[in-house]
Amino acid sequence: MSDQTETPTAGDDSTAAAQPSGEAKPPLAVSAQYIKDLSFEAPNTPAVLGRMQGESPEIGINIGVRATGLQDGIYEVVLHIKSECKVADAVAFIVELSYGGVFSVNVPAEQLQPVLLIECPRLLFPFARNIVADATRDGGFPPLMLGPVDFISMYRNQLQKQQEQAADQGAGPVEGASPSGSEGADKPS
Repeated sequence: MSDQTETPTAGDDSTAAAQPSGEAKPPLAVSAQYIKDLSFEAPNTPAVLGRMQGESPEIGINIGVRATGLQDGIYEVVLHIKSECKVADAVAFIVELSYGGVFSVNVPAEQLQPVLLIECPRLLFPFARNIVADATRDGGFPPLMLGPVDFISMYRNQLQKQQEQAADQGAGPVEGASPSGSEGADKPS
């Protein structure tokens, strides 16, 4: 065995490989999170509060996702949540939240839509869930605790709808097409 160690010379690239010249960008980073819009209405209070003691409320929840390109590799993803609580025919409350985030995304093009419409909303959801619970509680009702959301199924359903619409229009599915509607992604220009 030799006790000698090699000392790199000025033209030797062995240290360049060991020390990266720049840090690798993470595939997904959250730059900001914010409430874009929050609305809470309780049009039939206080009468509906008494009715809630004797009747079970019906609660409808709609969730959508919209992604928009801001600049190269930077996207805004907005999670839209709307819930309406009714007791018999009376509306107890309506809560609507648009909760957004700005994300730096560094993934291959074929992975962009799933990241924007699955992973980004998955990161935003716990914060949005808390805001909805606080708004309903602060409005005088029990907190509305939203259950887990399967963003993968939402994404797959949206893709299936697009394929069916394309088939109905006589054209085959367009590869790489952006989902449209309330659960879609807008590609950057």
